[in-house]
Amino acid sequence: MIENRNNQDKRSKKKSKKALIIVLIDILVIVLLFGGYRLFIYVQDKLDELTAEKIESGDSGDNSQDSQGLTEEQKAAKAEQERLRTEETERKELIAQADQLAFGYNYEGAIALLKSYHGTEGDYRLYTSLVKAIERYESEQSKLLLYGGVYNSVYEISHLFFSALIADTSRAFDGDSNSLSYNKYNLTIAEFEKILQTLYDQGYVLVNVSDIYTLESQEDGTKRYVANKFYLKEGKKPIIISEDDVAFYEYMLNDGFASKLVLDEKGKPTCEMIMSDGTISTGSFDIVPIVDDFVEQHPDFSYNGAKGLLTLTGYEGILGYRTNEMTSATYSEDVEEAKKVVEALKADGWEFACHSWGHKDMQAAEVELLKNDTDRWISEVGSILGPTDIYAFPFGNDIEMGGGIYIGDKYEVLKESGFHIFLGVYKEPWLHIKKNYVRMTRRPIDGQTFFDYPDRLKDLFRVEEIIYPSRPDKTW
Repeated sequence: MIENRNNQDKRSKKKSKKALIIVLIDILVIVLLFGGYRLFIYVQDKLDELTAEKIESGDSGDNSQDSQGLTEEQKAAKAEQERLRTEETERKELIAQADQLAFGYNYEGAIALLKSYHGTEGDYRLYTSLVKAIERYESEQSKLLLYGGVYNSVYEISHLFFSALIADTSRAFDGDSNSLSYNKYNLTIAEFEKILQTLYDQGYVLVNVSDIYTLESQEDGTKRYVANKFYLKEGKKPIIISEDDVAFYEYMLNDGFASKLVLDEKGKPTCEMIMSDGTISTGSFDIVPIVDDFVEQHPDFSYNGAKGLLTLTGYEGILGYRTNEMTSATYSEDVEEAKKVVEALKADGWEFACHSWGHKDMQAAEVELLKNDTDRWISEVGSILGPTDIYAFPFGNDIEMGGGIYIGDKYEVLKESGFHIFLGVYKEPWLHIKKNYVRMTRRPIDGQTFFDYPDRLKDLFRVEEIIYPSRPDKTW
């Protein structure tokens, strides 16, 4: 029995040795295979490097292959891969463009842009990325609410107006004879930028004056103005901004204000400014480029590309160009440059209004003065701008006091001159839409309102969070 047990132990040991040998052989095979694969990859990489070196050196290699060491089949496959990559990049860029339109509530434009795509395989319906983007736009659009669901009508929309911005406070607030006026009527760039950010944070969205009404055809063939309807994302609120004069008057040029609106190397509106040392710099020194920059960073702050309204006088030209000086040697050149800037501004989402030629109080003026002033504005300014039907009263003094209807010779002068949208000034939103005209008030945002009437702005922002720390104290 002892002998049998010994024989069994010997057989068990032999089996263990065989199993161990088998395992070792398997491990060796795996190592050899892995090493062979790594060697294959290494050799392949080296061959690719040699091929690249040949391409760079211009060595054509085997005559049966092309200059990149590829067969005709490989060449065709590579070309197909390049085509696919190129078209995929095109579609991604197209979706990015459409996204920008959708951010600004132009969903129809975004969808139309993607549907215009036609690749090698066919139209947009064959490309999943385009179809999904369109479905996303349609879903977002279906959730929009009338006026964002915050307002019940366009009658609640605020219209804020500003004057030229102070870019250099050390020169504007230097204590000279103009410092009081600047403190009273002009904001600093820092204050304006804070206001934009605050409005954006509160859900406001820029709309244009022309967005709030439409001229609707009636069954009897006549037309009448009616309130417009537009839709925003839930919680968003429409608001309008405007800048008055936009002439960059000569008396302000050495006091830290922009001197002119010009076009940059990309054709976008920007400003020139005369610096304290007399040199001229280009940059965002006034409302137009500042708003443009902000909307570029926050495209959802603008409804369909709206930026604001520029109300122009004419007695010192427009936009910094002395187009009133018809005997000037540079008159023709100034007019042509101004026209280029105007067209760029319109394409950029800005609208224009008449602010009278001489900035006179038209409520107190005689009818003849109003007519002569309006005719001159149309001749000198309207000829550069093109048609506009918006008239912003100087000093905010409407020809009709209170909420009465327009009647009388002054209204007839303005109506016959092509003006049907009239802007006054009041402490809160007010809108009057009649059959033949629209009246709207604007709220002044300036130093005087900051100091004297801060409560009038509390629905928009807290003045103490906006006001420039070094703004002089009130002295009026």
